[in-house]
Amino acid sequence: MFIFFILLPLLYLASNVYIFCKMVKATKRLPLVARIPLSLLFWVAAFSFFVSMGARNNEELPLALSRAIYLAGSLWIVFIIYVALIGLLFDIARRIAPSFRCNSAHAAVIAAILLCYGNYRYRNPQIVPLDITLEKEMEQSLRIAVVSDLHLGLGTGKASLRRFITMVDAEKPDVILITGDLIDNSLTAVVAEGMEEELARLSAPMGIYMVPGNHEYIAGYDECKAFIDKTPIRLLRDTVVRLPGGVQLMCRDDYANPYRMDMFRLSLLADSRQPIILLDHQPREIALKDMLGIDVQLSGHTHDGQVWPGNYITAGLFEQSSGYRKWNHSHCWVSSGFSLWGPPLRLGTRGDFAIITLRGKGNAVD
Repeated sequence: MFIFFILLPLLYLASNVYIFCKMVKATKRLPLVARIPLSLLFWVAAFSFFVSMGARNNEELPLALSRAIYLAGSLWIVFIIYVALIGLLFDIARRIAPSFRCNSAHAAVIAAILLCYGNYRYRNPQIVPLDITLEKEMEQSLRIAVVSDLHLGLGTGKASLRRFITMVDAEKPDVILITGDLIDNSLTAVVAEGMEEELARLSAPMGIYMVPGNHEYIAGYDECKAFIDKTPIRLLRDTVVRLPGGVQLMCRDDYANPYRMDMFRLSLLADSRQPIILLDHQPREIALKDMLGIDVQLSGHTHDGQVWPGNYITAGLFEQSSGYRKWNHSHCWVSSGFSLWGPPLRLGTRGDFAIITLRGKGNAVD
Protein backbone atom coordinates (compact mmCIF):
# COMPACT_ATOMS: atom_id res chain seq x y z
CA MET A 1 0.00 0.00 0.00
CA PHE A 2 3.05 2.26 0.31
CA ILE A 3 3.01 2.57 -3.47
CA PHE A 4 -0.56 3.89 -3.58
CA PHE A 5 -0.31 6.35 -0.69
CA ILE A 6 3.20 7.68 -1.31
CA LEU A 7 4.56 6.93 -4.78
CA LEU A 8 1.40 7.57 -6.81
CA PRO A 9 0.71 11.02 -5.30
CA LEU A 10 4.36 11.90 -5.92
CA LEU A 11 4.04 10.70 -9.52
CA TYR A 12 0.89 12.79 -9.93
CA LEU A 13 2.54 15.92 -8.49
CA ALA A 14 5.67 15.43 -10.62
CA SER A 15 3.54 14.97 -13.76
CA ASN A 16 1.66 18.20 -13.10
CA VAL A 17 4.87 20.16 -12.46
CA TYR A 18 6.52 18.68 -15.56
CA ILE A 19 3.63 19.55 -17.89
CA PHE A 20 3.09 22.96 -16.26
CA CYS A 21 6.71 23.89 -16.95
CA LYS A 22 6.23 22.79 -20.56
CA MET A 23 3.08 24.91 -20.78
CA VAL A 24 4.80 27.99 -19.33
CA LYS A 25 7.58 27.64 -21.88
CA ALA A 26 5.16 27.15 -24.78
CA THR A 27 3.04 30.20 -23.84
CA LYS A 28 5.83 32.63 -22.91
CA ARG A 29 5.01 34.86 -25.90
CA LEU A 30 1.41 35.29 -24.81
CA PRO A 31 0.49 38.41 -22.84
CA LEU A 32 0.46 38.12 -19.06
CA VAL A 33 -3.32 38.65 -19.03
CA ALA A 34 -3.69 35.34 -20.90
CA ARG A 35 -0.95 33.36 -19.15
CA ILE A 36 -2.26 33.95 -15.62
CA PRO A 37 -5.80 32.53 -16.29
CA LEU A 38 -4.24 29.55 -18.10
CA SER A 39 -2.01 28.83 -15.11
CA LEU A 40 -4.91 29.15 -12.68
CA LEU A 41 -7.07 26.87 -14.82
CA PHE A 42 -4.29 24.28 -14.92
CA TRP A 43 -3.93 24.11 -11.14
CA VAL A 44 -7.70 24.21 -10.56
CA ALA A 45 -7.92 21.09 -12.73
CA ALA A 46 -5.00 19.53 -10.86
CA PHE A 47 -6.65 19.93 -7.45
CA SER A 48 -10.32 19.57 -8.42
CA PHE A 49 -10.51 15.87 -7.58
CA PHE A 50 -9.26 16.50 -4.06
CA VAL A 51 -11.76 19.34 -3.68
CA SER A 52 -14.58 17.01 -4.74
CA MET A 53 -13.45 14.40 -2.22
CA GLY A 54 -13.41 16.97 0.55
CA ALA A 55 -16.92 18.14 -0.36
CA ARG A 56 -18.37 14.68 -1.01
CA ASN A 57 -20.80 14.88 1.94
CA ASN A 58 -21.91 18.46 1.22
CA GLU A 59 -25.63 18.19 0.55
CA GLU A 60 -25.89 21.92 -0.28
CA LEU A 61 -23.70 21.60 -3.37
CA PRO A 62 -25.78 20.88 -6.52
CA LEU A 63 -25.38 17.26 -7.58
CA ALA A 64 -24.59 18.18 -11.20
CA LEU A 65 -21.77 20.48 -10.05
CA SER A 66 -20.38 17.89 -7.62
CA ARG A 67 -20.38 15.25 -10.35
CA ALA A 68 -18.75 17.59 -12.89
CA ILE A 69 -15.93 18.48 -10.48
CA TYR A 70 -15.43 14.83 -9.55
CA LEU A 71 -15.32 13.58 -13.14
CA ALA A 72 -13.12 16.42 -14.39
CA GLY A 73 -10.70 15.94 -11.52
CA SER A 74 -10.51 12.16 -11.79
CA LEU A 75 -10.04 12.29 -15.57
CA TRP A 76 -7.31 14.90 -15.15
CA ILE A 77 -5.34 12.52 -12.91
CA VAL A 78 -5.02 9.90 -15.65
CA PHE A 79 -4.74 12.44 -18.46
CA ILE A 80 -1.85 14.39 -16.96
CA ILE A 81 0.11 11.28 -15.96
CA TYR A 82 -0.25 9.86 -19.48
CA VAL A 83 0.70 13.19 -21.09
CA ALA A 84 3.78 13.35 -18.85
CA LEU A 85 4.83 9.76 -19.60
CA ILE A 86 4.33 10.11 -23.35
CA GLY A 87 5.95 13.56 -23.35
CA LEU A 88 8.96 12.21 -21.49
CA LEU A 89 9.36 9.49 -24.13
CA PHE A 90 9.19 12.16 -26.83
CA ASP A 91 11.89 14.20 -25.04
CA ILE A 92 14.15 11.15 -24.93
CA ALA A 93 13.43 10.42 -28.61
CA ARG A 94 14.39 13.99 -29.61
CA ARG A 95 17.71 13.67 -27.81
CA ILE A 96 18.45 10.46 -29.66
CA ALA A 97 17.08 11.69 -33.01
CA PRO A 98 16.98 15.53 -33.21
CA SER A 99 14.75 15.32 -36.30
CA PHE A 100 11.94 13.79 -34.20
CA ARG A 101 9.15 16.41 -34.18
CA CYS A 102 6.55 15.18 -31.70
CA ASN A 103 6.13 17.30 -28.56
CA SER A 104 3.85 17.67 -25.52
CA ALA A 105 0.95 18.87 -27.67
CA HIS A 106 1.09 15.60 -29.61
CA ALA A 107 1.32 13.74 -26.30
CA ALA A 108 -1.85 15.47 -25.12
CA VAL A 109 -3.72 14.41 -28.27
CA ILE A 110 -2.58 10.79 -27.86
CA ALA A 111 -3.58 10.82 -24.16
CA ALA A 112 -7.02 12.23 -25.05
CA ILE A 113 -7.54 9.44 -27.60
CA LEU A 114 -6.53 6.86 -24.99
CA LEU A 115 -9.03 8.34 -22.53
CA CYS A 116 -11.83 8.08 -25.11
CA TYR A 117 -10.94 4.45 -25.72
CA GLY A 118 -10.71 3.82 -21.98
CA ASN A 119 -14.21 5.25 -21.48
CA TYR A 120 -15.55 2.93 -24.18
CA ARG A 121 -13.94 -0.02 -22.39
CA TYR A 122 -15.50 1.08 -19.12
CA ARG A 123 -18.98 1.26 -20.64
CA ASN A 124 -18.72 -2.28 -21.96
CA PRO A 125 -17.84 -4.64 -19.10
CA GLN A 126 -17.54 -8.31 -19.94
CA ILE A 127 -19.60 -11.19 -18.63
CA VAL A 128 -17.26 -13.99 -17.56
CA PRO A 129 -18.82 -17.49 -17.57
CA LEU A 130 -17.21 -19.94 -15.14
CA ASP A 131 -18.08 -23.62 -14.80
CA ILE A 132 -16.92 -25.01 -11.45
CA THR A 133 -17.34 -28.56 -10.24
CA LEU A 134 -16.66 -29.15 -6.56
CA GLU A 135 -15.22 -32.19 -4.82
CA LYS A 136 -18.30 -32.25 -2.59
CA GLU A 137 -21.82 -33.27 -3.47
CA MET A 138 -24.61 -30.79 -4.10
CA GLU A 139 -28.35 -31.40 -4.30
CA GLN A 140 -28.57 -29.25 -7.44
CA SER A 141 -26.38 -26.98 -9.52
CA LEU A 142 -26.43 -23.24 -8.90
CA ARG A 143 -26.24 -20.32 -11.30
CA ILE A 144 -24.50 -17.51 -9.41
CA ALA A 145 -24.02 -13.88 -10.45
CA VAL A 146 -20.95 -12.40 -8.75
CA VAL A 147 -20.84 -8.60 -8.73
CA SER A 148 -18.19 -6.39 -7.17
CA ASP A 149 -17.16 -2.74 -6.90
CA LEU A 150 -20.11 -0.84 -8.31
CA HIS A 151 -18.99 2.27 -6.40
CA LEU A 152 -22.34 4.03 -6.55
CA GLY A 153 -22.03 7.78 -6.12
CA LEU A 154 -20.58 10.63 -8.15
CA GLY A 155 -18.70 8.27 -10.49
CA THR A 156 -21.40 5.64 -11.05
CA GLY A 157 -24.79 7.31 -11.29
CA LYS A 158 -28.31 6.01 -11.57
CA ALA A 159 -28.21 5.62 -15.37
CA SER A 160 -25.08 3.46 -15.21
CA LEU A 161 -26.58 1.44 -12.35
CA ARG A 162 -29.71 0.80 -14.45
CA ARG A 163 -27.58 -0.53 -17.30
CA PHE A 164 -25.57 -2.80 -15.00
CA ILE A 165 -28.66 -4.22 -13.30
CA THR A 166 -30.25 -4.95 -16.66
CA MET A 167 -27.14 -6.97 -17.60
CA VAL A 168 -27.30 -9.00 -14.38
CA ASP A 169 -31.06 -9.56 -14.59
CA ALA A 170 -30.74 -10.86 -18.15
CA GLU A 171 -28.58 -13.75 -16.87
CA LYS A 172 -31.41 -15.09 -14.63
CA PRO A 173 -29.16 -16.18 -11.73
CA ASP A 174 -30.37 -18.35 -8.84
CA VAL A 175 -28.50 -16.14 -6.39
CA ILE A 176 -26.66 -12.82 -6.60
CA LEU A 177 -23.50 -12.29 -4.54
CA ILE A 178 -21.99 -8.81 -4.10
CA THR A 179 -18.42 -8.79 -2.84
CA GLY A 180 -18.28 -5.25 -1.48
CA ASP A 181 -17.88 -1.60 -2.46
CA LEU A 182 -21.45 -1.18 -3.60
CA ILE A 183 -21.16 2.40 -2.32
CA ASP A 184 -18.29 4.71 -3.26
CA ASN A 185 -17.07 7.51 -0.98
CA SER A 186 -20.37 8.96 0.21
CA LEU A 187 -24.11 8.25 0.24
CA THR A 188 -24.99 11.85 -0.66
CA ALA A 189 -25.29 11.33 -4.44
CA VAL A 190 -26.75 7.82 -3.97
CA VAL A 191 -29.63 9.15 -1.86
CA ALA A 192 -30.10 12.27 -3.98
CA GLU A 193 -30.63 10.17 -7.11
CA GLY A 194 -32.81 7.61 -5.36
CA MET A 195 -30.63 4.70 -6.44
CA GLU A 196 -32.52 2.35 -4.12
CA GLU A 197 -35.23 2.37 -6.80
CA GLU A 198 -32.87 0.69 -9.25
CA LEU A 199 -31.42 -1.68 -6.65
CA ALA A 200 -35.00 -2.79 -5.91
CA ARG A 201 -35.07 -4.31 -9.42
CA LEU A 202 -32.49 -6.92 -8.41
CA SER A 203 -34.06 -10.31 -7.92
CA ALA A 204 -32.95 -13.90 -7.56
CA PRO A 205 -34.93 -16.91 -6.25
CA MET A 206 -32.35 -17.71 -3.56
CA GLY A 207 -31.67 -14.12 -2.57
CA ILE A 208 -29.09 -11.35 -2.88
CA TYR A 209 -26.21 -11.32 -0.41
CA MET A 210 -23.43 -8.81 0.14
CA VAL A 211 -20.35 -8.28 2.31
CA PRO A 212 -18.94 -4.83 3.02
CA GLY A 213 -15.90 -3.44 1.25
CA ASN A 214 -13.51 -0.77 2.43
CA HIS A 215 -15.62 1.93 0.78
CA GLU A 216 -18.64 1.06 2.89
CA TYR A 217 -16.45 2.07 5.83
CA ILE A 218 -15.18 5.20 4.06
CA ALA A 219 -18.78 6.28 3.40
CA GLY A 220 -19.88 5.26 6.93
CA TYR A 221 -20.86 1.66 7.62
CA ASP A 222 -23.97 2.36 9.70
CA GLU A 223 -25.34 4.79 7.13
CA CYS A 224 -24.60 2.37 4.29
CA LYS A 225 -26.31 -0.50 6.10
CA ALA A 226 -29.40 1.63 6.76
CA PHE A 227 -29.56 2.45 3.04
CA ILE A 228 -28.94 -1.14 1.87
CA ASP A 229 -31.60 -2.42 4.27
CA LYS A 230 -34.15 -0.54 2.10
CA THR A 231 -33.24 -2.78 -0.83
CA PRO A 232 -33.53 -6.57 -1.42
CA ILE A 233 -29.82 -6.93 -0.57
CA ARG A 234 -28.77 -8.62 2.70
CA LEU A 235 -25.57 -7.04 4.02
CA LEU A 236 -23.78 -9.55 6.26
CA ARG A 237 -20.58 -9.58 8.33
CA ASP A 238 -18.71 -12.51 9.90
CA THR A 239 -21.52 -14.99 9.62
CA VAL A 240 -22.56 -18.08 7.67
CA VAL A 241 -25.93 -18.50 5.95
CA ARG A 242 -27.21 -21.61 4.22
CA LEU A 243 -28.89 -21.58 0.84
CA PRO A 244 -31.57 -24.06 -0.17
CA GLY A 245 -29.75 -27.26 -1.13
CA GLY A 246 -27.07 -27.00 1.55
CA VAL A 247 -24.53 -24.58 0.04
CA GLN A 248 -23.09 -22.32 2.75
CA LEU A 249 -22.25 -18.64 2.24
CA MET A 250 -19.43 -17.54 4.51
CA CYS A 251 -19.69 -13.73 4.65
CA ARG A 252 -16.56 -12.05 5.97
CA ASP A 253 -16.23 -8.46 7.14
CA ASP A 254 -13.74 -6.26 5.31
CA TYR A 255 -10.07 -5.84 6.16
CA ALA A 256 -10.86 -2.17 6.93
CA ASN A 257 -12.46 -3.33 10.20
CA PRO A 258 -9.59 -4.28 12.55
CA TYR A 259 -12.07 -6.13 14.79
CA ARG A 260 -13.40 -8.52 12.17
CA MET A 261 -13.42 -12.22 12.97
CA ASP A 262 -10.29 -14.11 11.99
CA MET A 263 -10.58 -16.87 9.41
CA PHE A 264 -9.99 -19.71 11.87
CA ARG A 265 -12.96 -18.69 14.05
CA LEU A 266 -15.14 -17.92 11.04
CA SER A 267 -14.40 -21.30 9.47
CA LEU A 268 -15.71 -23.03 12.63
CA LEU A 269 -19.18 -21.59 11.92
CA ALA A 270 -19.51 -23.72 8.78
CA ASP A 271 -19.98 -27.44 8.21
CA SER A 272 -16.86 -28.56 6.36
CA ARG A 273 -18.78 -31.52 4.87
CA GLN A 274 -21.00 -29.15 2.89
CA PRO A 275 -19.92 -26.76 0.07
CA ILE A 276 -18.61 -23.41 1.33
CA ILE A 277 -18.56 -20.19 -0.70
CA LEU A 278 -16.56 -17.39 0.92
CA LEU A 279 -17.31 -13.74 0.20
CA ASP A 280 -14.37 -11.53 1.22
CA HIS A 281 -13.94 -8.15 -0.45
CA GLN A 282 -10.15 -8.02 -0.48
CA PRO A 283 -8.23 -11.01 -1.91
CA ARG A 284 -5.97 -11.51 1.10
CA GLU A 285 -4.88 -14.75 2.82
CA ILE A 286 -6.04 -16.81 -0.15
CA ALA A 287 -3.57 -19.59 0.60
CA LEU A 288 -4.76 -19.73 4.22
CA LYS A 289 -8.39 -19.97 3.15
CA ASP A 290 -7.41 -22.73 0.76
CA MET A 291 -5.84 -24.64 3.66
CA LEU A 292 -9.02 -24.18 5.71
CA GLY A 293 -11.03 -26.03 3.08
CA ILE A 294 -12.97 -23.16 1.52
CA ASP A 295 -14.42 -24.48 -1.73
CA VAL A 296 -14.99 -21.19 -3.57
CA GLN A 297 -13.48 -17.80 -2.75
CA LEU A 298 -14.99 -14.63 -4.23
CA SER A 299 -13.36 -11.20 -4.00
CA GLY A 300 -12.94 -7.88 -5.77
CA HIS A 301 -11.27 -4.66 -4.58
CA THR A 302 -8.23 -4.60 -6.88
CA HIS A 303 -9.95 -3.40 -10.09
CA ASP A 304 -6.96 -5.16 -11.68
CA GLY A 305 -5.25 -1.78 -11.37
CA GLN A 306 -8.02 -0.17 -13.49
CA VAL A 307 -5.62 1.72 -15.79
CA TRP A 308 -2.20 0.65 -17.06
CA PRO A 309 0.32 0.29 -15.45
CA GLY A 310 -1.80 -0.11 -12.31
CA ASN A 311 -2.40 -3.78 -13.16
CA TYR A 312 1.30 -4.50 -12.55
CA ILE A 313 1.09 -2.81 -9.15
CA THR A 314 -1.92 -4.83 -7.97
CA ALA A 315 -0.33 -8.02 -9.29
CA GLY A 316 2.60 -7.33 -6.95
CA LEU A 317 0.41 -6.49 -3.96
CA PHE A 318 -1.97 -9.47 -3.96
CA GLU A 319 -1.59 -13.25 -4.22
CA GLN A 320 -4.21 -13.17 -6.96
CA SER A 321 -5.16 -9.75 -8.30
CA SER A 322 -7.77 -10.69 -10.93
CA GLY A 323 -9.51 -13.50 -12.74
CA TYR A 324 -9.99 -17.18 -11.94
CA ARG A 325 -7.46 -19.57 -10.42
CA LYS A 326 -7.72 -23.08 -9.00
CA TRP A 327 -5.61 -23.38 -5.87
CA ASN A 328 -4.89 -26.72 -4.14
CA HIS A 329 -8.50 -27.03 -3.06
CA SER A 330 -10.21 -23.67 -3.56
CA HIS A 331 -11.62 -22.18 -6.71
CA CYS A 332 -10.90 -18.43 -6.50
CA TRP A 333 -12.44 -15.62 -8.53
CA VAL A 334 -11.22 -12.02 -8.12
CA SER A 335 -13.37 -9.55 -10.03
CA SER A 336 -11.84 -6.54 -11.76
CA GLY A 337 -14.97 -4.68 -10.77
CA PHE A 338 -18.30 -4.16 -12.50
CA SER A 339 -17.80 -0.40 -12.32
CA LEU A 340 -14.83 1.48 -10.86
CA TRP A 341 -13.47 4.15 -8.54
CA GLY A 342 -12.47 7.57 -9.84
CA PRO A 343 -12.14 8.16 -13.60
CA PRO A 344 -14.59 6.30 -15.88
CA LEU A 345 -11.74 4.58 -17.71
CA ARG A 346 -10.41 1.10 -18.36
CA LEU A 347 -6.99 0.95 -19.99
CA GLY A 348 -5.16 -2.37 -20.04
CA THR A 349 -7.95 -3.90 -17.91
CA ARG A 350 -11.60 -4.84 -18.38
CA GLY A 351 -14.59 -4.45 -16.08
CA ASP A 352 -16.49 -7.66 -15.43
CA PHE A 353 -18.99 -9.70 -13.54
CA ALA A 354 -18.99 -13.48 -13.36
CA ILE A 355 -21.76 -15.99 -13.99
CA ILE A 356 -20.70 -19.13 -12.17
CA THR A 357 -22.36 -22.47 -12.81
CA LEU A 358 -21.56 -24.37 -9.62
CA ARG A 359 -21.95 -28.16 -9.59
CA GLY A 360 -21.22 -30.90 -7.10
CA LYS A 361 -19.38 -34.10 -8.00
CA GLY A 362 -22.68 -35.94 -8.09
CA ASN A 363 -24.34 -33.61 -10.58
CA ALA A 364 -21.52 -32.57 -12.87
CA VAL A 365 -23.94 -32.66 -15.80
CA ASP A 366 -27.57 -31.66 -15.27
